[in-house]
Amino acid sequence: MELSRRDAIGALAAIGVGTGAAAYAVDTGGDAATAPVETLVAVAEVVYPSELSGVEPFVETFAERRAAGDDDHARGVRAAVETMDDRAEAWYDAAFADLAAEDRDSLLREMGVDTAAEVPDGSTAERVRYYVVNDLLMALYASPTGGELVGLENPRGHPGGTDSYRRGPRQ
Repeated sequence: MELSRRDAIGALAAIGVGTGAAAYAVDTGGDAATAPVETLVAVAEVVYPSELSGVEPFVETFAERRAAGDDDHARGVRAAVETMDDRAEAWYDAAFADLAAEDRDSLLREMGVDTAAEVPDGSTAERVRYYVVNDLLMALYASPTGGELVGLENPRGHPGGTDSYRRGPRQ
């Protein structure tokens, strides 16, 4: 299945993120979100199902709007990404995005992110789970393609009308 930038825009609309954050990224030249975007793409490549393609443009479009800006959530995403990069440098001598996929997966597990609860003001693992992993998974499953992957052809926020409720899933 292929994710698209249109899927990312749909996911942003479904979770209520408008174009205001996109304007911030453009106004600052995009520099504020560059490192988080690269790291978020690297995380998605590890946590998204392997049958998906188009992960990079999907995550870039989503993250450029979600990680940019001056709201609490955007600051939380950037702080969690910075923490991940610090750990990657300390434990693997490279930025998170520069690690091999196996090492990225290992780092997330070693940090305890795979078993952590999602708590925005919790431990490091809980914050990474909340701001990075869960944000990326929410984006995926709120998108039409990601929703279809798990049998939700009409994710919340996407039009489908009453016909979408009367027919079975697409085969």
